[in-house]
Amino acid sequence: MGLIDDAKDAAEATGKKVGEFVDDTKERVSDKVDEAKADADVTRAERERDATKAKNEYKESLRD
Repeated sequence: MGLIDDAKDAAEATGKKVGEFVDDTKERVSDKVDEAKADADVTRAERERDATKAKNEYKESLRD
């Protein structure tokens, strides 16, 4: 029975490693999605800032 127990333990350990790998992969993907969303938010904010600056400069030129 020692051989069967060893095989069972090895299979359980392998299953645990596979589960950990899957969890790590899901976490990495989630992190990349969060990073992409943050980058998009920054880009949007920069465009909004630039548009506001251009609008204000235009208004200022009309006052001159």
